[in-house]
Amino acid sequence: MGSRIKKLFAGMFEVEKRERLKLILLGLSYFLIIGAYTVTRDLKNSIFISIVGKEYIPWAKVIGMLVLIPAIFFYSRLVDRVRRYQLLCFYSLFFGLGSLIFMVFIGHPQIGISNTDTSPYRMFGWLFYFFIEGYSPFIVSVFWAFANSITSPESAKKNYGLMASGSKLGGMMSAGIVWILFSMSARASPDAFFTVVRTHQLALGFSSLLLCFVPIVILTLMRRVPGHVLHGYEAVYQVEKQKRKAGLEKTGVFAGLRMFTKYPYVLGIFGMVYFYEIIATVLGYLRLGLAQSHSENISDVSRVLFEMVFKTHALGFLISFFGTGVILRRLGTRICLLLTPLLVGAFLLYLMFETTPQALINAIIAFEAINYAFTWPVRESLYIPTIKEIKFKSKSWIDAFGSKFAKTSGSTFNIFSSKIGSTLLLPAHSFFFACIVGAWFVTSFFIGRRFDRAIADNEVIGIDADEEATS
Repeated sequence: MGSRIKKLFAGMFEVEKRERLKLILLGLSYFLIIGAYTVTRDLKNSIFISIVGKEYIPWAKVIGMLVLIPAIFFYSRLVDRVRRYQLLCFYSLFFGLGSLIFMVFIGHPQIGISNTDTSPYRMFGWLFYFFIEGYSPFIVSVFWAFANSITSPESAKKNYGLMASGSKLGGMMSAGIVWILFSMSARASPDAFFTVVRTHQLALGFSSLLLCFVPIVILTLMRRVPGHVLHGYEAVYQVEKQKRKAGLEKTGVFAGLRMFTKYPYVLGIFGMVYFYEIIATVLGYLRLGLAQSHSENISDVSRVLFEMVFKTHALGFLISFFGTGVILRRLGTRICLLLTPLLVGAFLLYLMFETTPQALINAIIAFEAINYAFTWPVRESLYIPTIKEIKFKSKSWIDAFGSKFAKTSGSTFNIFSSKIGSTLLLPAHSFFFACIVGAWFVTSFFIGRRFDRAIADNEVIGIDADEEATS
């Protein structure tokens, strides 16, 4: 019996010796990034509700999509001019230091959350929301682009689950600390140390500190890990090497968009992100309404949100630590891609029959835990056999514009559903979710099949047949 358990755990942590340091440092970076992102993602909502108002969140998502467009063009320009690890260091510092500036203004008696008069004309709430919206496309996304560029398909199957479990620990740590802080401030007297304002400042400052450590870890990785371990998918490495020698590595700010029209594979990844985000937006809006209805003030809203986030990361840790790597190795990427929409459909079906607030909480926790612990690592591995333009430039459009476009669609549905009668609400949600899950499953099938063929043929996605012959 003991030997069987030992064999099981040995299989779960099957990491090559030369990959260990890289995995540890990537896992630590992801720990810090998700720790910071966990705090800011829900602070963004609670602060916006307090300053501008919950009813303007759908509009903030729509406008935020447009605001990020020039930022994506600037990012695409940077991709051609700096090394990949430098991109991650730059954006980590930018958002870390920027968050410190917002932390100061949160405490301002007129601009910040001390002023409890909500109004759409209070610009600080909008600016803070748009700034935090950049965390996902310009920190989380850039981290994954960097990780995908230095990881082989086989290493991804073995290591991405463990890397994701590290991020869940970061999320649990941050959510747990902030949950405790807001629990104290929600019931604190006005002259207590943990006031509403100070607690929000401490939470945002903690997030900033985590991000400022990311460049240190990444620079350590680049200096301590041997270069040959950072090649990633060897076929892509050789293609990129030939392009650098020929002086063709700079492809312009529109290269990422061109890949959408040339390669259906890229459009398929876009679709998978879109389908997840549109469901997440609808559920997230319901989640905010639930948190607000069970709260007395902004700290109480944040407390409820972070309690749910902590439970999400705890469940996600169990899934990623014990399940993601094992399932990926045994079933392969294609089957894992198909599992996600099936599981999401099951949770949504449960939600349609159990319409209680607790059922909504359970469905949201399970939905987000599976996404962050299982779906995200599997989906990110799809970028491994692609060229730099897809890994970084197309990915920036997918994770920023594509994600925001999905949120715009979801917000549009939220606006529509808020106008219809309560008798039509359940049928409308059921039909909407069924269409999304069905399209998600079909897309996953074709993308998974294309990925398997590329790996089997040692193919590089993003380079034409004639270019491949000459490289």
